[in-house]
Amino acid sequence: MFITFEGIEGSGKGTVLARVEAWLRGENLPLFRTREPGGSELGKSLRALLLDARQDIAPEAELFLYLADRAQHVYRHIRPALAAGTHVISDRYADSTIVYQGYGRGLDVEELFRLNQIAVGGLWPDCTIVLDITPEVGLARARARNLREGLEVAEGRFEAESLAFHQRIREGYLCWAARNSKRSYVVDASVPPDAVFAAVRAVLAPLLHLA
Repeated sequence: MFITFEGIEGSGKGTVLARVEAWLRGENLPLFRTREPGGSELGKSLRALLLDARQDIAPEAELFLYLADRAQHVYRHIRPALAAGTHVISDRYADSTIVYQGYGRGLDVEELFRLNQIAVGGLWPDCTIVLDITPEVGLARARARNLREGLEVAEGRFEAESLAFHQRIREGYLCWAARNSKRSYVVDASVPPDAVFAAVRAVLAPLLHLA
Protein backbone atom coordinates (compact mmCIF):
# COMPACT_ATOMS: atom_id res chain seq x y z
CA MET A 1 0.00 0.00 0.00
CA PHE A 2 1.17 3.51 -0.85
CA ILE A 3 0.34 6.05 1.90
CA THR A 4 1.17 9.75 1.77
CA PHE A 5 1.02 12.51 4.36
CA GLU A 6 0.22 16.09 3.38
CA GLY A 7 -0.33 19.41 5.09
CA ILE A 8 0.86 22.98 5.41
CA GLU A 9 4.21 23.86 6.96
CA GLY A 10 4.27 22.89 10.63
CA SER A 11 1.30 20.54 10.45
CA GLY A 12 3.28 17.78 12.17
CA LYS A 13 3.88 15.35 9.33
CA GLY A 14 7.32 14.34 10.58
CA THR A 15 6.06 13.62 14.07
CA VAL A 16 3.14 11.52 12.85
CA LEU A 17 5.26 9.68 10.30
CA ALA A 18 7.72 8.65 13.00
CA ARG A 19 4.86 7.25 15.10
CA VAL A 20 3.31 5.46 12.12
CA GLU A 21 6.66 3.98 11.12
CA ALA A 22 7.29 2.66 14.63
CA TRP A 23 3.77 1.18 14.79
CA LEU A 24 3.97 -0.57 11.40
CA ARG A 25 7.46 -1.91 12.01
CA GLY A 26 6.19 -3.23 15.33
CA GLU A 27 3.56 -5.11 13.34
CA ASN A 28 6.41 -6.60 11.23
CA LEU A 29 5.12 -5.07 8.01
CA PRO A 30 7.67 -4.55 5.23
CA LEU A 31 8.00 -0.77 5.11
CA PHE A 32 9.83 1.97 3.21
CA ARG A 33 9.66 5.53 4.57
CA THR A 34 10.55 8.41 2.25
CA ARG A 35 9.91 12.09 1.56
CA GLU A 36 9.61 14.75 -1.12
CA PRO A 37 11.53 16.63 -2.20
CA GLY A 38 14.71 14.63 -1.70
CA GLY A 39 13.66 11.00 -1.78
CA SER A 40 16.35 10.04 -4.30
CA GLU A 41 19.99 11.01 -4.83
CA LEU A 42 18.95 13.41 -7.59
CA GLY A 43 16.17 14.67 -5.34
CA LYS A 44 18.60 15.60 -2.58
CA SER A 45 20.28 18.08 -4.92
CA LEU A 46 16.92 19.44 -6.04
CA ARG A 47 15.72 19.74 -2.42
CA ALA A 48 18.68 21.98 -1.62
CA LEU A 49 17.61 24.34 -4.41
CA LEU A 50 13.86 24.21 -3.80
CA LEU A 51 13.92 24.92 -0.06
CA ASP A 52 16.78 27.44 0.07
CA ALA A 53 15.40 30.80 1.21
CA ARG A 54 18.03 32.60 -0.89
CA GLN A 55 16.61 31.22 -4.15
CA ASP A 56 14.22 33.33 -6.23
CA ILE A 57 12.53 30.66 -8.36
CA ALA A 58 9.84 31.33 -10.96
CA PRO A 59 6.64 29.34 -10.29
CA GLU A 60 7.06 27.42 -13.56
CA ALA A 61 10.69 26.56 -12.79
CA GLU A 62 9.68 25.49 -9.29
CA LEU A 63 7.02 23.23 -10.80
CA PHE A 64 9.40 21.41 -13.14
CA LEU A 65 12.02 20.95 -10.44
CA TYR A 66 9.40 19.25 -8.28
CA LEU A 67 8.24 17.10 -11.19
CA ALA A 68 11.82 16.02 -11.90
CA ASP A 69 12.31 15.13 -8.24
CA ARG A 70 9.09 13.13 -8.23
CA ALA A 71 9.69 11.27 -11.49
CA GLN A 72 13.09 10.07 -10.27
CA HIS A 73 11.69 9.24 -6.84
CA VAL A 74 8.96 7.04 -8.31
CA TYR A 75 11.31 5.38 -10.80
CA ARG A 76 14.17 4.73 -8.39
CA HIS A 77 12.41 3.97 -5.12
CA ILE A 78 8.61 3.96 -4.87
CA ARG A 79 7.70 1.62 -7.74
CA PRO A 80 10.44 -0.91 -6.89
CA ALA A 81 9.36 -0.97 -3.24
CA LEU A 82 5.70 -1.50 -4.09
CA ALA A 83 6.60 -4.17 -6.66
CA ALA A 84 8.52 -6.00 -3.94
CA GLY A 85 5.45 -6.04 -1.69
CA THR A 86 6.72 -3.28 0.61
CA HIS A 87 4.39 -0.66 2.04
CA VAL A 88 5.50 2.91 1.26
CA ILE A 89 4.84 5.91 3.50
CA SER A 90 5.90 9.31 2.18
CA ASP A 91 6.12 12.81 3.61
CA ARG A 92 4.53 14.65 0.65
CA TYR A 93 3.89 13.55 -2.93
CA ALA A 94 2.07 14.83 -6.03
CA ASP A 95 -0.79 16.43 -4.07
CA SER A 96 1.74 18.91 -2.65
CA THR A 97 2.57 20.22 -6.11
CA ILE A 98 -1.07 20.54 -7.11
CA VAL A 99 -1.84 22.47 -3.92
CA TYR A 100 1.30 24.59 -3.55
CA GLN A 101 1.85 25.46 -7.22
CA GLY A 102 -1.85 25.46 -8.08
CA TYR A 103 -3.84 26.92 -5.22
CA GLY A 104 -0.78 28.67 -3.80
CA ARG A 105 1.07 30.00 -6.86
CA GLY A 106 -1.94 30.28 -9.14
CA LEU A 107 -0.96 27.78 -11.83
CA ASP A 108 -3.74 25.80 -13.51
CA VAL A 109 -4.79 22.91 -11.25
CA GLU A 110 -6.02 20.67 -14.06
CA GLU A 111 -2.78 21.13 -16.01
CA LEU A 112 -0.81 20.37 -12.84
CA PHE A 113 -2.73 17.13 -12.47
CA ARG A 114 -1.92 16.15 -16.05
CA LEU A 115 1.77 16.95 -15.64
CA ASN A 116 1.93 14.95 -12.43
CA GLN A 117 0.24 12.05 -14.20
CA ILE A 118 3.17 12.02 -16.61
CA ALA A 119 5.79 12.40 -13.86
CA VAL A 120 4.42 9.52 -11.77
CA GLY A 121 3.25 7.32 -14.63
CA GLY A 122 -0.25 7.21 -13.19
CA LEU A 123 0.90 6.12 -9.71
CA TRP A 124 -1.25 7.84 -7.08
CA PRO A 125 -1.48 6.98 -3.38
CA ASP A 126 -3.92 4.41 -2.05
CA CYS A 127 -4.43 6.65 0.96
CA THR A 128 -3.55 10.28 1.67
CA ILE A 129 -3.66 11.72 5.19
CA VAL A 130 -4.10 15.50 5.20
CA LEU A 131 -3.06 17.02 8.52
CA ASP A 132 -5.15 20.16 8.93
CA ILE A 133 -4.09 23.08 11.11
CA THR A 134 -4.42 26.86 10.95
CA PRO A 135 -1.59 28.65 9.13
CA GLU A 136 -0.91 30.83 12.17
CA VAL A 137 -0.16 27.80 14.34
CA GLY A 138 1.60 25.83 11.62
CA LEU A 139 3.91 28.66 10.61
CA ALA A 140 4.81 29.38 14.23
CA ARG A 141 5.75 25.71 14.68
CA ALA A 142 7.71 25.52 11.42
CA ARG A 143 9.64 28.73 11.98
CA ALA A 144 10.50 27.71 15.55
CA ARG A 145 11.73 24.33 14.29
CA ASN A 146 13.89 25.92 11.60
CA LEU A 147 15.36 28.34 14.13
CA ARG A 148 16.05 25.51 16.58
CA GLU A 149 17.72 23.37 13.91
CA GLY A 150 19.53 26.20 12.13
CA LEU A 151 17.54 25.74 8.91
CA GLU A 152 16.07 29.23 8.47
CA VAL A 153 18.06 29.71 5.26
CA ALA A 154 18.74 26.17 4.01
CA GLU A 155 15.11 25.01 4.29
CA GLY A 156 13.13 28.16 4.99
CA ARG A 157 11.90 29.32 1.59
CA PHE A 158 8.27 28.36 2.11
CA GLU A 159 8.20 29.46 5.74
CA ALA A 160 9.20 32.92 4.47
CA GLU A 161 6.03 33.17 2.37
CA SER A 162 3.15 35.38 3.52
CA LEU A 163 0.34 34.26 5.79
CA ALA A 164 -2.06 34.78 2.87
CA PHE A 165 -0.06 32.26 0.81
CA HIS A 166 -0.32 29.65 3.56
CA GLN A 167 -4.03 30.33 3.96
CA ARG A 168 -4.44 29.53 0.26
CA ILE A 169 -2.47 26.32 0.80
CA ARG A 170 -4.70 25.20 3.65
CA GLU A 171 -7.85 25.97 1.67
CA GLY A 172 -6.33 24.21 -1.34
CA TYR A 173 -5.66 21.05 0.64
CA LEU A 174 -9.22 20.94 1.92
CA CYS A 175 -10.61 21.54 -1.57
CA TRP A 176 -8.35 18.96 -3.22
CA ALA A 177 -9.06 16.40 -0.50
CA ALA A 178 -12.79 16.86 -1.09
CA ARG A 179 -12.24 16.29 -4.82
CA ASN A 180 -10.32 13.10 -4.03
CA SER A 181 -12.43 11.90 -1.14
CA LYS A 182 -12.07 8.18 -1.94
CA ARG A 183 -8.42 8.22 -0.89
CA SER A 184 -8.12 11.40 1.22
CA TYR A 185 -8.67 11.67 4.97
CA VAL A 186 -8.50 15.03 6.74
CA VAL A 187 -7.20 14.79 10.31
CA ASP A 188 -7.30 17.62 12.87
CA ALA A 189 -3.63 18.37 13.61
CA SER A 190 -4.33 21.05 16.22
CA VAL A 191 -4.87 18.49 18.98
CA PRO A 192 -2.02 16.87 21.01
CA PRO A 193 0.30 14.47 19.11
CA ASP A 194 -1.16 11.38 20.80
CA ALA A 195 -4.63 12.33 19.58
CA VAL A 196 -3.37 13.01 16.06
CA PHE A 197 -1.67 9.62 15.92
CA ALA A 198 -4.78 7.90 17.28
CA ALA A 199 -6.88 9.46 14.51
CA VAL A 200 -4.35 8.46 11.84
CA ARG A 201 -4.13 4.94 13.22
CA ALA A 202 -7.92 4.67 13.14
CA VAL A 203 -7.80 5.48 9.40
CA LEU A 204 -4.91 3.18 8.52
CA ALA A 205 -5.61 0.11 10.66
CA PRO A 206 -8.59 -1.20 8.64
CA LEU A 207 -6.86 -0.38 5.33
CA LEU A 208 -3.86 -2.42 6.41
CA HIS A 209 -6.00 -5.12 8.05
CA LEU A 210 -4.51 -4.43 11.48
CA ALA A 211 -6.33 -4.52 14.80
